[in-house]
Amino acid sequence: MKKKILIPIFVVLFLAVVGGGFFWWWQRREIKGSPQDYVIKETEEGKFVENKKAGLTVKVPEGWEAEKMEVEEGFVVLYPLYAPFERQNGRIKLPLEDGCIIDVGVVYEKMDFTDIKIDIRYTLSVLGINSHEFEEIIINDYSALKNIFDTQKIGPGIGINIPYKNRTHSFYLYWSPDKRETCIQEFDKFLETILIK
Repeated sequence: MKKKILIPIFVVLFLAVVGGGFFWWWQRREIKGSPQDYVIKETEEGKFVENKKAGLTVKVPEGWEAEKMEVEEGFVVLYPLYAPFERQNGRIKLPLEDGCIIDVGVVYEKMDFTDIKIDIRYTLSVLGINSHEFEEIIINDYSALKNIFDTQKIGPGIGINIPYKNRTHSFYLYWSPDKRETCIQEFDKFLETILIK
């Protein structure tokens, strides 16, 4: 009888310690980037997003807009001008009802594919994962981890993570159900413009 009572108590204590440790780490982690790191500029060749601190430059797809998101380390969201998006707290609300968006961000932490997979699996489990798969690919001579997923809370998408030196560059595509093929074609063209130094 004592054994039956002690096991749940130990499980609860273990979960409390692990959860408390994660919360402590989250609160104490160092913020190494900001929205101000991103510059959106127009040139004769088109519109570009640049983050000199992270050594990143990408070209905004033709007919798309780029917008800085004012959150912690910051990121940029790219979206086609034709699609009206619902917003919540200043951010585009997912899942999308129409169109597609691309999120561009940088995590200032040295990670390998194993670390990235652990982070992605945790995030997807919180979002109510329906399915996911990983694939190691090459994009512009950079080793990258591709993740195709579908979740209950934010819908379907593709994530590309490129670990480079002491940071990880991430590029996420989200689409509405009727725009899957169009959005993936645009994303593939966008990925060809990635330049990391």
